[in-house]
Amino acid sequence: MQVDLIIQAGWIIPVEPASVIYENHSLVIDKGRIIDLLDSKQALQQYQPHSLQVLDKHALIPGLVNCHSHAAMTLLSGLADDLPLMDWLQNHIWPAEQKWVSEAFVRDGTDLAIAEMLRGGTTCFNDMYFFPEVTAQQAVLHGIRANIGLIVFDFPTIWAEHADAYIAKGLALHDELRHQPLLSTSFAPHAPYTVSDEPLRKLLTFADELNLTIHMHVHETRQEVENQIKQTGVTPLQRLNELGLLSPGFMGVHMTQLDSEEIAAYAASGAHIVHCPESNLKLASGFCPVAACLEAGINVALGTDGSASNNDLDMLAEMRTAALLAKGVSGNAGAVPAAQALQMATLNGARALGLDDEIGSLSIGKAADVVAIDLSEIETQPLFNPLSQIVYAVSRQQVQHVWVAGRHLLDKRRLTGIDLAELQAKVQSWQSRIGTP
Repeated sequence: MQVDLIIQAGWIIPVEPASVIYENHSLVIDKGRIIDLLDSKQALQQYQPHSLQVLDKHALIPGLVNCHSHAAMTLLSGLADDLPLMDWLQNHIWPAEQKWVSEAFVRDGTDLAIAEMLRGGTTCFNDMYFFPEVTAQQAVLHGIRANIGLIVFDFPTIWAEHADAYIAKGLALHDELRHQPLLSTSFAPHAPYTVSDEPLRKLLTFADELNLTIHMHVHETRQEVENQIKQTGVTPLQRLNELGLLSPGFMGVHMTQLDSEEIAAYAASGAHIVHCPESNLKLASGFCPVAACLEAGINVALGTDGSASNNDLDMLAEMRTAALLAKGVSGNAGAVPAAQALQMATLNGARALGLDDEIGSLSIGKAADVVAIDLSEIETQPLFNPLSQIVYAVSRQQVQHVWVAGRHLLDKRRLTGIDLAELQAKVQSWQSRIGTP
């Protein structure tokens, strides 16, 4: 049988089944989908590939899913470091955004983010930012998978003047994008402290009608929770629950402030958590109790947050930090073992986005979103367990190849669809402008 591509690998870590590692196996890909996973010798006996990739020193994993990002904020990376969240936001980031954010800013910032993410093995990102139509356009141009956040605030910004305008523009964009094979959409109300009850009720109605997920910053800091209690008499989570938002279609991002009762109630709702450990650490926002959340049955995915608060989009590093932090916070060295950390960075993100039938594991029938990591480098030797080395030792510089829907977007560390010299010139131009008082 003729097929488009066979990738022979030293190891294949499919994520489903959990903890399984196939040695000297091949992925068979045709028309952008995985059609077989079998022993490499058998693969060449059964299939005639148009293209054959022999990667005997590499491990294949599913493409990483960055479940929370503000892609265009790459252009603000390092602008305001070492500050707590509200000082960082109100006194530095929001003023910079007021001055600089435009369609051109979002286009160039998104291009920079996509280049960085692909070079780090991320094949799908869930975004929340201004001019989402531009983010969508650049994702389509570069062939990466994306979930585009339809942002909502109560107050005017450069993208819309009030909540109803955000919702109307978001609905129009959803309708425009619904036939793009690599794109999906979510409503993205910014946070409980920036979106009031009535817009949230409207979003819930539209989300139910259109079968869209809702993606929101929630319980990011203790101050946020305390302020909401003073203003409304309830926590942000209680308020969202009373409004009916907490459901299997809801993604709560950060969730650093949770007690045992809140964890149990959140688990019962079926809602998902998107954990952003490095951003939370850098902003001193607190620790999501990941081990307790997983034990309660909550689906926990991973995100980088934006580069302005991280300062990178490195999902391999995020995965390692998540695993180590969970052990330290819980006092249990067995919390979030390597296989679970990899699942949080892949399949759990796909589940949160409602895309787990399509991506998140190297399973027959799913899209061929695949990452090849070179494990022959001295930094990952000796190699007793490829899965553990990927979680605890690999750097993103060891990501050698990336495919999205079978399309080769990173080939031996070279981006096949992005001119890095041209991109760097644009970034330098923005740096000069933004850095000038």
